[in-house]
Amino acid sequence: MKSPVHRCRDVERQAACLQTEQPCVPVSQHIPSGMWFIRDACGIVCGVITWMLVFYAEFVVLFVMLLPSKNLTYSLVNGTVFNTLAFLALASHFRAMCTDPGAVPTGNATKEYIESLQLKPGQVVYKCPKCCSIKPDRAHHCSVCKRCIRKMDHHCPWVNNCVGENNQKFFVLFTMYIALISLHSLVMVVFHFLYCFEDDWTKCSSFSPPATVILLILLCFEALLFLIFTSVMFGTQVHSICTDETGIEQLKKEERRWGKKTKWMNTKAVFGHPFSIFWFVPLTQPGKAHGKAESYQYVV
Repeated sequence: MKSPVHRCRDVERQAACLQTEQPCVPVSQHIPSGMWFIRDACGIVCGVITWMLVFYAEFVVLFVMLLPSKNLTYSLVNGTVFNTLAFLALASHFRAMCTDPGAVPTGNATKEYIESLQLKPGQVVYKCPKCCSIKPDRAHHCSVCKRCIRKMDHHCPWVNNCVGENNQKFFVLFTMYIALISLHSLVMVVFHFLYCFEDDWTKCSSFSPPATVILLILLCFEALLFLIFTSVMFGTQVHSICTDETGIEQLKKEERRWGKKTKWMNTKAVFGHPFSIFWFVPLTQPGKAHGKAESYQYVV
């Protein structure tokens, strides 16, 4: 059970919610359907760097390794695989960045709205003093997004957005596809180095030998770094989904007040129901799945 101090800080009874120093302005309970974008300088820079690094890998793979190759089949197969994975990675990044992660409507902690909930005696509601909203269970406030986010896992500057209930699928796909293109790049770099050592360096690339070596070493370093980073992130996200416990909940060791479901049910709650190839496509939004939390939950 939570300590009394923690409970008084995060949870306010109905009467306390009505006594705010600055009254909340009533707003519509429906989130606007426009594109979601966080105006954060650090996140925007990190997002641009992500796309530039993918384009650099694309440049080296195509113009240094594949186009100069004498094996047409090798170039076509690897070019198709790499470009497909790169497209899926960038599409996943865009969807993770521009999808509302599950923001709670702001300013709904008003006297009129709380009275309309018709809370029973003994029931309490979560209220955020920063964005003046009634928080659903398992929602947390993000200081960067300046909103409370449902099932917030963490705020990732690389996608310039929170990872929450609505965009966790896209973030998982982003880390998976970046890890795959990084691994693919490393394998191709190794084979290209072997090919250049066995053949003439002036014939294995359209660039000069020193430039070819520098470009390949930079790509190798980039691919190795992001392979490790995204593989770890992918593993932590899969573990979070299977255990139905967000990163914040694990960090804070919050008391588990929600029902325990199977790993398969938890996975379908993120990627959609039933299982299909669209689980791996970042262009589709998962529908309402089993185990999806209700908009508002109250604690007795």
